[in-house]
Amino acid sequence: MTTTKHKPISRRQLLTGAAATAAVAGSAAAAYWVGGVNRVSHSLGKKVIVIGIDGMDPRLCRSLMQAGRLPNMTKMAAAGGFSELGTSVPPQSPVAWANFINGCGPGSHGIFDFIHRHPHEQCAPFFSAAETLPGSGGLEWDDHRLQLDFWPFNHTPPRTVLRRQGVPFWDYLDAAKIPSTFYDLPSNYPPSPSQYGHHRCISGMGTPDMLGTYGTYQYFSQDSPPRGLEEGGGKRARLVFKGDSAKAKLAGPEDSLRKSPKPITIEFEVHRDKAANAALIEIQGTRILLKPGEWSGWIKLDFALSTPSLVPTQHASGICRFLLQEVAPTFRLYVSPINVDPSAPAVPVSEPPEFISAVSKELGLFHTTGFQEDHKARTNGVFNDDEFRKQATQVLEERFALFEYAIQNYDDGLLFFYFSSSDLQSHMFWWNADENATHPTRGADEAASRYTWVKQLYERLDAVIGDIYDRYGGNATVIVMSDHGFANFGRQFNLNSWLRDHGYLNPRECTNILTEADWSRTRAYGLGINGLYLNLKGRERDGIVEPGEEQERLLTQLVARLKAVRDFNGETVVRSVYRADEIYSGEATALAPDLVIGYARGYRASWETCLGGLTEDVLLDNTAAWSADHCADALEVPGVLCCNRTLRAENPSLIDLAPSILTEFGLKPPVSMQGKPLFVI
Repeated sequence: MTTTKHKPISRRQLLTGAAATAAVAGSAAAAYWVGGVNRVSHSLGKKVIVIGIDGMDPRLCRSLMQAGRLPNMTKMAAAGGFSELGTSVPPQSPVAWANFINGCGPGSHGIFDFIHRHPHEQCAPFFSAAETLPGSGGLEWDDHRLQLDFWPFNHTPPRTVLRRQGVPFWDYLDAAKIPSTFYDLPSNYPPSPSQYGHHRCISGMGTPDMLGTYGTYQYFSQDSPPRGLEEGGGKRARLVFKGDSAKAKLAGPEDSLRKSPKPITIEFEVHRDKAANAALIEIQGTRILLKPGEWSGWIKLDFALSTPSLVPTQHASGICRFLLQEVAPTFRLYVSPINVDPSAPAVPVSEPPEFISAVSKELGLFHTTGFQEDHKARTNGVFNDDEFRKQATQVLEERFALFEYAIQNYDDGLLFFYFSSSDLQSHMFWWNADENATHPTRGADEAASRYTWVKQLYERLDAVIGDIYDRYGGNATVIVMSDHGFANFGRQFNLNSWLRDHGYLNPRECTNILTEADWSRTRAYGLGINGLYLNLKGRERDGIVEPGEEQERLLTQLVARLKAVRDFNGETVVRSVYRADEIYSGEATALAPDLVIGYARGYRASWETCLGGLTEDVLLDNTAAWSADHCADALEVPGVLCCNRTLRAENPSLIDLAPSILTEFGLKPPVSMQGKPLFVI
């Protein structure tokens, strides 16, 4: 098997073909291909390039700019502007990117948190941006697995639906025959369709792996539990060697053609050579020789689904990578989440569906899951810091290769490209000592060294900004933006435990509201990262809080008491509490929480809070590898806006970018957009 090795992007590579691009720019209408159809652009040569850098922080940017370490952002800011960019309330990525997409707040797009609940099912949680619905037709469908739409007879297969509501701004470009291309756009899986055929997109954050999850690694070792272990984001299995060989099974998607679906498995063999300190892996005819610390390239996997007689066998293709961590004394092997194969996607991950296959034909195989840096492997101790950083760096190199492809295949219209590295590496390695906080798990020197890695990452991204600015700065609008910033996360607040201690949630011995709450005595509960809900009569299945006066009295009391919470050292825990009925407006507020908790810097909802769990203590140290976050008060973690156009508006926000882009192409923003154009015309 051959695999593509991606190399770092260089200024020279980006400048290749500049003359051809300049020729296109000089024409009134450029031809381009979408879905195999030759189309004519009506952008009149206008170019707008948006680089979305998830989690890039304005405080750190300013510090590095002043130190001369981000020369390209400094140069572009001098030509146009640099500003903090107001984020969403709450500042969570699915919410923030949906704000960008709609030019409106959550009341327009209906995404309020990573996690939503079905109130009529009393807290049944689901991922806010997309939901998989069960099928019908006599089969026992599982509503949480990947949609593999192969069954040939009369039935309704399970389907994943995009929960983001409203009109994405690219629909207005599409209608005006102005081409737009988005690479790895968050909050857009399944990808929304193009009505007029002038829009292309590869889905980003929210795109599942082949197991239907948001990234499940598989870990094979001699010291795993005898019966294996399912843990958040991963599966552990024990390897038993006979001599120097062992057999194992790789779990794949569920076989949707069986009456009782179960995962399809692929057997593979491991042969170790202790003397050579190496191992050979054999899987579906592919042989992979690795030494400790070495990664394989992308490996194609073929999953055969059960079929009735006389019906051709159906297949689904996935891809994965292997990392040999140790041969002896304890054999350890990591297998990445099984990604949808971009060369032959089993589910639609792009618009049009064949777009990603066309990209893969030139680039080879690459990540398709929404979360590409395997933070779960680091959190669960399968990776150490160096292993996680190496894996995350591989993701970044792959992104650079895709970015080069995007630039070389861009003529005019809108180009959006997304980088995730600054977010997920910051979650693990950020620690700003200037905030006078002691890291709960690292010593001062170690914390500082990891923070240096984040700064070095910013410098690499600055080089990309310089390439784009040098190439297009004179004849394109170039926008660099982030959805939010970052902060230390040293202390965690269990909202449900606090509600329990103040008599809002019963019984006192409850350990999780999803299974143990007494709803007849519970007036409020927390679910998700920033949301607080009243157990409201007529809305919640077992609601007891009367709408009207009791509801108002309870909300007022909760706001005051939460803002008064202090840590053991007197520090403020909650900076602000927002009433949803005061900050959200629109047609998509049905699933909104009643209150949004805006945490002070250094604090966030506890891990247990997110899925309804309670702990004995309300405030605890955050001892996870995930040591920084942004799910605080929106005023604590604004994003970044850096552009080569003069800003005319103060306090720009995410919702201003969509109307600004439409205005750049001569289109009038619709009245439904809450944002305003940012640039001086």
